[in-house]
Amino acid sequence: MTTDLWAIGSLVPPGLVLIAAGLLLPALSGSGLWRAALLLVAPLVTLALVWQVPDGAAIAFDYLGYRLVPLKADALARLFATVFAGMAFAGALFALNQRRTLELAAAFIYAGSAIGAVFAGDLITLFVFWELMAIGSTLVIWAGGRGAAGAGLRYAAIHLLGGALLMAGIAGEVASTGDLAFKAMAADSWPRYLILAGFLINAGAPPFSAWLADAYPEASWSGTVFLSAFTTKTAVYVLLRGFPGTELLIYVGLYMVFYGIIYAILENDMRRILAYSIVNQVGFMIAGIGIGSQMALNGAAAHAFVHIIYKALLLMSAGSVLLMTGRRKCTELGGLFRTMPLTSICGIIGALSISSFPLTSGFPAKAMISQGAADAQLAVVWFLLAAASAGVFLHAGIKFPWFVFFQRDSGLRPDEPPWNMRAAMVLFAIASLAFGVAPAWLYALLPYDVAYVPYTPSHVVYQLQLLLFSGLAFFVMLGWLKRTETITLDTDWFYRRLAPWLVAWFAAHVTPHLQRLADRAQGYSNRLLAELYRHHGPEGVLGRHWPTGNMAFWITLMLGLSLLMYYA
Repeated sequence: MTTDLWAIGSLVPPGLVLIAAGLLLPALSGSGLWRAALLLVAPLVTLALVWQVPDGAAIAFDYLGYRLVPLKADALARLFATVFAGMAFAGALFALNQRRTLELAAAFIYAGSAIGAVFAGDLITLFVFWELMAIGSTLVIWAGGRGAAGAGLRYAAIHLLGGALLMAGIAGEVASTGDLAFKAMAADSWPRYLILAGFLINAGAPPFSAWLADAYPEASWSGTVFLSAFTTKTAVYVLLRGFPGTELLIYVGLYMVFYGIIYAILENDMRRILAYSIVNQVGFMIAGIGIGSQMALNGAAAHAFVHIIYKALLLMSAGSVLLMTGRRKCTELGGLFRTMPLTSICGIIGALSISSFPLTSGFPAKAMISQGAADAQLAVVWFLLAAASAGVFLHAGIKFPWFVFFQRDSGLRPDEPPWNMRAAMVLFAIASLAFGVAPAWLYALLPYDVAYVPYTPSHVVYQLQLLLFSGLAFFVMLGWLKRTETITLDTDWFYRRLAPWLVAWFAAHVTPHLQRLADRAQGYSNRLLAELYRHHGPEGVLGRHWPTGNMAFWITLMLGLSLLMYYA
């Protein structure tokens, strides 16, 4: 009987469990115990089902002459589905005392759709879950309350654009190849370029990188934790699956790496710092995908896995500060380690992990991307990634914990957050340390066999030198890095400010002229119609009844005159 249950479970798409739980949550909003149980049990059931899906196509059928594969698993899919399910559990634990049921329901639909996309074996199934992710994440943003409406609309518009490009690319791909299978493809045709563009928009690639820092910080203290995990990392997954070794991705990734660093250094809002840091970290992953070797692809996958954990940890510590103080700007914070020591420690562990400090999870993961660049003899790429690693420690490894938990005393004396929020932070802090101390646990999940030893004396010394230099630079330039009450302009200025101004200017200066032209054209057309009616209407010259004999006579006469003139 147990074997039969496991066999049945292997045919259940794991993401549907979370989606069903999200749809059920509003019915349990009045029951605290049942609501909490559903929030915690559903992700664990999903995690168990993830590991019951066999390799290969577990569910497949023909529809309208095409092969649909809604459930297909391998090591890469299982890696991402595992961390997504774990993130759903930790996020739900962190958000147990979140009163907005809409946010939690949308977050579960969002997470379930991400898992559904990971297990999609065909492009149509991928697109369906891709769009469900956009809907769920938009609702999570809107649940943030005041100020989130505009950010949510802009977020939805960008992702609808990405979905439209993806759908157009899929339609073109099917028309040209007749195949719906989601597999590795070369960027060698317009449909595939459109698919690649749709993927990159969700990854936060240029020129639409600003959507991430615009929208994520406007979610609630718990909503941003969910948002940090699924959209960009699902984009990393589909790029790993669909476009490994595409050289263009190296340059896109490097752009994102330095873009994220620069804007995070300039930023004053603690959650916008971490949002720009997501763009920066995803840039490392995309560069690894572009390199395309097994080492680099393993590094991109491993980095995505641990990034979900330590980025959620950082945003949990920031969310705890926001909930307990109501403040989000670095200029309003400082000295919180006095009354929030556990939150401070967890934030520091997350900051060290994102900086690839030895014995934290970022160290054995991100190093494989640089090793992939070295193996491919991409010296310039290797040096740029090394410089970017120093920049990561500068903006996320030091700046975030220093200005939020240390620096000057802000006079704030908040308590630690509730027990469930502390438990979620401790869980992910332990995971960040565990994968750093024992990287073999992480390597065992990767899609390719790993022949890489991160803890060599030369690598450890090199990384410590890099981080110590970056730390020294931070404190030397501390006077310049102190934030002020300023607004950082980004590429979203073009559609947030310039586009509305252009519309208003057009309405004020061009529309009246167009209206006058339209009125004049209407007058001309009215006179033309009146003239035509006068000639061709019932009483018009050409509209009267004429005897056919007379008409034949005059036509014959004119034809005769024409002949005489011709022969003369």
